[in-house]
Amino acid sequence: MKSGVSFGIAGNRSEASSFPLHPPTGLKDESGNMKKRLDLHTTGSSHSGTKGFFEKVLRKFKILSHLALLPAIYLTASLCLGLSLVPGIAFFRYLIEITEKQTTLIQNLALGFSIAVGYFLYGFTLIFVTPTVNFLIRGKLKAWRGPYYSVETFKWYLHNGLTYLVRYTFLEFATPTPLSQLFYRMMGMKIGKGTTINSTYISDPSLIELGDHVTIGGSVTIVAHYGQGGLMVISPVKIGSGCTVGLRATIMGGVTLGDNVRIMPNSVVLPKTVIPAGESWGGVPAVKIETGANAQLPKLAIS
Repeated sequence: MKSGVSFGIAGNRSEASSFPLHPPTGLKDESGNMKKRLDLHTTGSSHSGTKGFFEKVLRKFKILSHLALLPAIYLTASLCLGLSLVPGIAFFRYLIEITEKQTTLIQNLALGFSIAVGYFLYGFTLIFVTPTVNFLIRGKLKAWRGPYYSVETFKWYLHNGLTYLVRYTFLEFATPTPLSQLFYRMMGMKIGKGTTINSTYISDPSLIELGDHVTIGGSVTIVAHYGQGGLMVISPVKIGSGCTVGLRATIMGGVTLGDNVRIMPNSVVLPKTVIPAGESWGGVPAVKIETGANAQLPKLAIS
């Protein structure tokens, strides 16, 4: 006895959406010729001057360089956190001062209230401080592909580190609200009118573009990067107007969704996938789901 289940799902016909498990480090150009393969183990650099020197040191002493850069990254994070804590500390001191001669009960109430309010003051301030720091360090990303230990990867590391600083310490309390969208916009994301973002699982905001009236469901993951064949690939994500991305779906780097595309909940859209306007996709990996006259209702066939 055999059993089968049909869900009316068409195969992925797009060559652009293929994602080999073991891709080569060389890619074809527009003429179909293989580009020069990237040397994953190089200790040299294509940059000149200070950038070139930094990249050579980074590649020659990978572990030591990584460890040496961590204090700078933590200091940048500490600067954002410290500045954002100032309004809350000021409010805390003010309430302690005006309740100094009150009863213990009043003082305890004031202390608890000031700590709670101070946290939200911290969060609101952090939403503005972090994008400012990102702007000052020129954290806006560009599409790129190359070895992990590179100047571009370090910039990507900082940009996402600042994004996660807000995500993990406060952003959940401001999602979905205009405040969270304001934060993403200040970090470089392009967001159309009438768009709703009900998720904080977003990386590389400066390389993400959302059209008008887009709905990003709860816990959706959108990342404009991926690893491939030992390389780091940073590639923009574009989601057209009227698109709906369902609960806990994942959109990976290099993906383009045409207008009015629907991505089913828990689906994974692989890197470089291009989905034409009006189509519905779902599954892991996501493939086209037939709709309309050609659609088949879910059925269980037992023979």
